[in-house]
Amino acid sequence: MNFPLILAILLLVSGAIWMVDAVFLRKRRPAGAKDPWWVEYGASFFPVILLVFVLRSFVAEPFKIPSGSMIPTLQIGDFILVNKYTYGIRLPVINKKIIDISQPQRGDVMVFRYPEDPSVDYIKRVVGVPGDRVAYQNKKLTVNGKPVETRKVEDYLHTERLYYSKQFVEKAGDVEYRTINDEDAPSFIPDAAQFPFRENCLYNNSGVVCTVPEGHYFMMGDNRDNSRDSRYWGFVPDENIVGKAFFIWLNFSDLKRIGSFN
Repeated sequence: MNFPLILAILLLVSGAIWMVDAVFLRKRRPAGAKDPWWVEYGASFFPVILLVFVLRSFVAEPFKIPSGSMIPTLQIGDFILVNKYTYGIRLPVINKKIIDISQPQRGDVMVFRYPEDPSVDYIKRVVGVPGDRVAYQNKKLTVNGKPVETRKVEDYLHTERLYYSKQFVEKAGDVEYRTINDEDAPSFIPDAAQFPFRENCLYNNSGVVCTVPEGHYFMMGDNRDNSRDSRYWGFVPDENIVGKAFFIWLNFSDLKRIGSFN
């Protein structure tokens, strides 16, 4: 479902009703006459729809986390807010950038339109920006020949299935975040797709090495062995960017997560 398009259509219809009534029809109605039901509803919904449209398109948009690919940073069932203007102002529906503000940085958690199906929104972490050479070999992340700063911390307990994963703290610039991986999971990528700029990637038994093309980003989930990300389906083009995730505003299963983003 293309919710932004539906919202835009509702805004245009309700706005047209409100304008036609204000400019033409209202003057022709007898004094004290009741507004027709379609005018009453259209005029009432228009300011509400306009406010939602503006906030959702240019300020912040809510999303729900459906999978565990970003564990431990984000849990299944987290409701998050995504900043829509951090990376620039984009026209609603067509997602075309009209004002450039900043670019995604390594370590950012970003929502984007899935390259293989742009009707689906994905969330992953930026690990490679245009021009970077990203290597994920034997579960070690290297960017431009330099290992990403990493330290081992206590193992992570998956409470839903009661097993442990190795847990690490990585640092990209000034951003620290936790990642996990499973010792018994293979390092190689078994079923990488044929994606644009696939010639920029080299796959081997240890993992993958990719050079990020201009205007694109290399994304990975923090749950490294349970995330289908750029290692499998390629790079995210700039025009697919939705915004930067920054706040957890609700989780029905764990209210303590409200306000956190670790």
